[in-house]
Amino acid sequence: MEGSLWRLGLLWLAGISLRLTVLAIPPVLPAIHDTLQLNEKGIGSLTALPILLLAAAAVLGSLVIHRIGPRRALLLGLLAIAVAGAARGIGPSAGVLFAMTFVMGCGIAICQPALPSLVAQWFSDRIGLATAAYSNGLLVAESLAAGLMLPVILPAVHGSWELGIAVWSIPVVGTALLVLLLTRQVAPSSAPARQWWPDWHDPQT
Repeated sequence: MEGSLWRLGLLWLAGISLRLTVLAIPPVLPAIHDTLQLNEKGIGSLTALPILLLAAAAVLGSLVIHRIGPRRALLLGLLAIAVAGAARGIGPSAGVLFAMTFVMGCGIAICQPALPSLVAQWFSDRIGLATAAYSNGLLVAESLAAGLMLPVILPAVHGSWELGIAVWSIPVVGTALLVLLLTRQVAPSSAPARQWWPDWHDPQT
């Protein structure tokens, strides 16, 4: 039971990690707008890019999971989120901000399908509970990032929006370390491997 609680906690933290760096941006959009002189299209693209990549890079996520397994895919995705999320704070540069947001979105697109796969591996008899754990993490992250950015994080970094958005990568790194240290890679099943690409001849597809 203790091991199950740890894994539920890791799923919850992973869910939080998938939203923190994304939702840290909206509270500081006015500052980004003024500093980088972005027009409304640029601001809209910045906020929409990670969401679009959840769909556009979903095939990439499925391929990565198929090749290296869901645990390693989650670690890879969390690393991409953390590094790219922190790199967005490198100077006031629109090019860096958009490029790193793209990489961060790809990391999220890898992690998101990895979570249901880990639920199936770790909690095959309690899928509903485990799914609720990471889903709750997604919701909690929305409140944390939006609620703490302006009153807590920005004052702590002396009003720098670049450092403010970079700070949110710290819990993502912590989550990746916990997953690395507290879990083990599950050996591949002897059953025939499922194909990662949809079967277009299947009527259900």
